[in-house]
Amino acid sequence: MGLSGMSGCCDSGCEIQVDSSAQKKTLWLVLLINVLMFFVLIFGSFLGKTVSLFADSFDNLGDAITYAVSIWAVGKGSLQKARVSLFKGLLIITGALAVAVNFSIKWFTHEIPIAELMGGLSVAALIANLICLGLLWRHRNDDINMESVWHCSRNDIVTNSSVILAAFLVWHFNSWVPDMVLGGILFFYLMRSGVIITLKSLKQMKELSE
Repeated sequence: MGLSGMSGCCDSGCEIQVDSSAQKKTLWLVLLINVLMFFVLIFGSFLGKTVSLFADSFDNLGDAITYAVSIWAVGKGSLQKARVSLFKGLLIITGALAVAVNFSIKWFTHEIPIAELMGGLSVAALIANLICLGLLWRHRNDDINMESVWHCSRNDIVTNSSVILAAFLVWHFNSWVPDMVLGGILFFYLMRSGVIITLKSLKQMKELSE
């Protein structure tokens, strides 16, 4: 996500309308990939002592929730969709707070991440997102909703590339600073995304209840 360009379905709280079995199958595949990468990255972030990888894992979680909600919400009412969207927003905020705690701990310990592990897992995440992008490619022009999912996956590639760069800088300078800087940027992105989704969901729920 570049890092000012981290937008699209990831942080707008949009609802993806699944209009065909082909779209639904594709969303299931990218959902499973994102769930898998969430667990791989969050586990690897503890082994590698890296804040930015920890934060990146929650971006995968946010994407997975978006896809899961999209599949589940087919045929559901607007109020139910808004409630699930609220859950997504609150979960992303919780993830951002977890990143803040991790950031604070590393700030005092000054632990230097294991650059090789950090970079290796970032490359794995990049490959996973390239696969997702390839799966979504044929659906990118189906409708505006599937196009937004495709852009969301494309933006993830920029984030992965940023973590790879941070891993190189950690290795080159033998410093914890690049990891902390990127981790801080990703924290603000996650918090912004969660707050936007939460506020939009609350507003929609209020309008539907009136």
